[in-house]
Amino acid sequence: MPEPLTVAVAQPRCAGSDVAANAVLHAEAVRDAGARLVVFPELSLTGYDLAAPAVAVDDPRLAPLIDACRSTGSTALAGAPWRDAEGREYIATLAVTGEGAEAVYAKMHLHGPEGLRFTPGEKPVAFEVDGWRLGLAVCRDAAVPEHATRTAALGIDAYVAGTLYGEGPEQSARRDAHMRERARAHGVWVVLSTAAGPSGEYQETSGGSGVWSPDGSPVAQAGSAPGEVLTTVLGRPDATV
Repeated sequence: MPEPLTVAVAQPRCAGSDVAANAVLHAEAVRDAGARLVVFPELSLTGYDLAAPAVAVDDPRLAPLIDACRSTGSTALAGAPWRDAEGREYIATLAVTGEGAEAVYAKMHLHGPEGLRFTPGEKPVAFEVDGWRLGLAVCRDAAVPEHATRTAALGIDAYVAGTLYGEGPEQSARRDAHMRERARAHGVWVVLSTAAGPSGEYQETSGGSGVWSPDGSPVAQAGSAPGEVLTTVLGRPDATV
């Protein structure tokens, strides 16, 4: 196991599909987090608006987030619709550092009308930060056991998901069960950032971003309110900062 990694899960307020405003809110969360890795929900830069235009990795509106990552030494994993060089569009995870942004993962298991626009990602991904191999997931991916199995086969230390769950106790219980089961099944840390408050077509979402230890025990978990940022340390027993 590599040295402990400071990780934050953020569930920022969503400014609709306004990428510039959302990038500022992301930047504030990064500065508040004091973490090497900051994880954001699915489609966090646009909200869950399936008609929102694709966000290019060189989009100047991302500048506040890039600047925040540069000043803190953080890597942010943000969600956005993204178009590749061939014109295919994906529900993507963007890795943002002080050097810029890149698309590092595309959601493999699309849900409902997502498939009318977006192309499913082709393969699982392990993204590395400070020697930690992080298996990436976007929303429904984390609800499909096979996805975690294929991702764990890459030799990961943590399963990191940006998601959106609807409001209500049933959705919250489903969210927690998914994360607990992925941790236990593969003996890895699970890091979840999920939307809170309104997001695109959802008037309310669950919140409850958190971290689960390799035995499935919850280490720390946010509440349901938008704007919360929760920082923990992976790799040591007293994980909450």
